[in-house]
Amino acid sequence: MTGSDPTLEQTAAKHLAFGWWLVVASIALGTALEALHALKLGVYLDVANETRRLLWTLAHAHGALLGLVHVAFATSLPKLAALSPGGRTLASRALGAGSLLLPAGFFLGGVFVYEGDPGLGVLLAPVGAALVLVAVVVIALGARRRGRA
Repeated sequence: MTGSDPTLEQTAAKHLAFGWWLVVASIALGTALEALHALKLGVYLDVANETRRLLWTLAHAHGALLGLVHVAFATSLPKLAALSPGGRTLASRALGAGSLLLPAGFFLGGVFVYEGDPGLGVLLAPVGAALVLVAVVVIALGARRRGRA
C-alpha cells in the first residue's frame, strides 16, 4: 500500500491484527470445548446442558468466521479506495463492535442457562449480528461502486 492514504493503511493494519487475534481466541475456545468434551464433563455434555453446548459452539464458530472477515476486509481495503472515508469508518466500527458482541452474546448466553433457555447475555448476539450486517452491506456497496467505475 505504498503511497496510499495513511488512514487507510492504519485501518487495514488494525483489522488485520484484530482479525488474526479473534481467530486465535476462537481456536482457543474451540480447544477448550474439545477438552470439555474429551473429559466428559457434565457442565458441557449433559443433556440438560444442550443449550449451553450449542451456544458455546456458535460463539466459537462465529468468532472464527468474523476473524477471517476482518482479514478479508483488511486485505481488500486497497481495492475499496472508492469507499468514502465515512463509509470506511462506519464499516470499520460496526464490524469491530459486531465481531465482539455476536460471539460474546452466544458465549454469555451459555454461561447461565435457565431450563433450556439461554441467559440474558444472548441478547448481545442480535445486536452484534445487526452491526456486522451493516458493515458488510457498506463494504459490498463500496465494492459495487468500484466495479462500476
